[in-house]
Amino acid sequence: MPLNRRTFLERSAAAGAGVAVAGAGAAPAVAEERGEGHGHGRPRKRYSFTIMGTTDLHGNVFNWDYFTDREFDDKAHNDVGLAKISTLVNQVREEKGRPNTLLIDAGDTIQGTQLSYYYAKVDPITAQRGPVHPMAQAMNAIGYDAAALGNHEFNYGIPVLRKFEEQCDFPLLGANALDAKTLRPAFPPYSMHRLCTPHGRDVRVAVLGLTNPGIAIWDKQNVSGRMVFPGLEEQAAKWVPKLRTMGADVVIVSAHSGSSGTSSYGDQLPYVENAAGLVAEQVPGIDAILVGHAHTEIPEYFVTNKETGRQVVLSEPLKWGQRLTLFDFDLVWERGRWTVEKVGAKVLNSNTVAEDPKITRLLGDEHREVVAYVNQIIGTSTVAMSTADAPWQDEPIIDLINHVQAVTVKAALAGGEYAALPVLSQASCFSRSAVIPAGKVTIKDAAGLYPFENTLEARLMTGAQLKEYLEFSARYYVQTPAGAPVDTSKLTNAGGTPDYNYDAVSGLTYDIDIAKPAGERIVGLSFEGAPIDPAARFVLAVNNYRASGGGNFPHVAAARQLWANSEEIRNTIIAWVQSEGTVDPARFASVGWKLTRDGVPVF
Repeated sequence: MPLNRRTFLERSAAAGAGVAVAGAGAAPAVAEERGEGHGHGRPRKRYSFTIMGTTDLHGNVFNWDYFTDREFDDKAHNDVGLAKISTLVNQVREEKGRPNTLLIDAGDTIQGTQLSYYYAKVDPITAQRGPVHPMAQAMNAIGYDAAALGNHEFNYGIPVLRKFEEQCDFPLLGANALDAKTLRPAFPPYSMHRLCTPHGRDVRVAVLGLTNPGIAIWDKQNVSGRMVFPGLEEQAAKWVPKLRTMGADVVIVSAHSGSSGTSSYGDQLPYVENAAGLVAEQVPGIDAILVGHAHTEIPEYFVTNKETGRQVVLSEPLKWGQRLTLFDFDLVWERGRWTVEKVGAKVLNSNTVAEDPKITRLLGDEHREVVAYVNQIIGTSTVAMSTADAPWQDEPIIDLINHVQAVTVKAALAGGEYAALPVLSQASCFSRSAVIPAGKVTIKDAAGLYPFENTLEARLMTGAQLKEYLEFSARYYVQTPAGAPVDTSKLTNAGGTPDYNYDAVSGLTYDIDIAKPAGERIVGLSFEGAPIDPAARFVLAVNNYRASGGGNFPHVAAARQLWANSEEIRNTIIAWVQSEGTVDPARFASVGWKLTRDGVPVF
């Protein structure tokens, strides 16, 4: 589908002319003081306003977990969803005066829950006379002013994203999302907003949207040849001076990019994945950055710009609507213009408020429809299976994922050049709370194993490459000497490695010696009872995120692709359960790997 240039041009024109939120009603936050240098003691004009921000909402409207079919809860008793955020926003607007506030988002909006999946795939918004996306409905009702594009916005393809964009009453911004042919912005780069003051001069606030360069890797099938995604620093350096020239008194960046300066895709692209801190440090003229993508909480973090010496404040509210960031700006009128005198940030916790009944009423029907969908029975299981111990033990529930992936790839390669090669499979523990119950199995049970929209590929790997792949994966464990106590709460996620970047590979047997340093841990790597031949060829069933370089695992991204499809692995698992009728671990589960120390099993 060609890019909707008409939509872009219309949105860009509106943004360039000043997509304004300049209301009347509550009095602006103003103050006057007398000071030196202001001509015969005339009062100094001041104005204060607040920019609220969310990020990584990932399809959460209600405080509900569709994978467990109950109210969301975690160890910290966080709450989630836009209905909670709406209540916080209403409180801030009441306190500050709505005309003195803006509300923005930093991306990853339309993927992550079964609610968002349902309206992308089951009852798609792209259908003729299709529904309005629940996230568009909620964000419109709450009154968002702008949102940056996240990388997960592209998971369902450009047509779904364009339809979502059309349904939003606010612009989706992406200064570094460019048309691959023209290298012009494929989305509005920025929006300009006017805030009224009683001093005869409005405050002009520019919001610059930046997204993640990793989209080119993670959603290659959807964007290749259509869009390119240059680095955040490069595009910010291009646009911030323009915004200042256009009269912006305040520039805030909404960046779907973490602050750490790291990348999970290594040298696959010449850009940094988590570049928000670098943007603040390298690009002058920015007052604040709303950070997204990293799923961490940063209430307030200051970075000094190398060129100007000015401090830029960064804030990242916790994912899924668990927090709302507040940037509080104090401005002063100097030399014929508004100047930022002070800006600070903090976060509000959504578990301190009730859901806004306006939002829950608005989307009650959609919620009930999705609850009914995820509770459809698709088969039975002979035993209960859980991921609770899967990060440190070979569990049948992960074997289920690998079994489904392997048989799917074998069937796809049957009768072809590579049909005789052994098929291995990789899988991660995406959630430590996923369960397949004994007895009836529903869609939500199977879907809970695979919360991401990854698709399946087959890549050609050698025994030597697989050994290095497994060594890289095993860095996930904290080095623990033989004889030392083992605390599972401290055993994993070494170096910040997330659970989804630890892979277990089925079809091989091996030990992981956690007493040894990373890179020297894989012991006794075997295939069919014999030491693996470094030159032997294998087919690896692998998700598209990993195959595209996600996690920066060695060899797999450069390996020959033998097959790929566009069906989500989650749906493949659901279809397999429906086809088999019964899930019996005796048919597919085995202990292929275990943790050891000096040859002694840890568990």
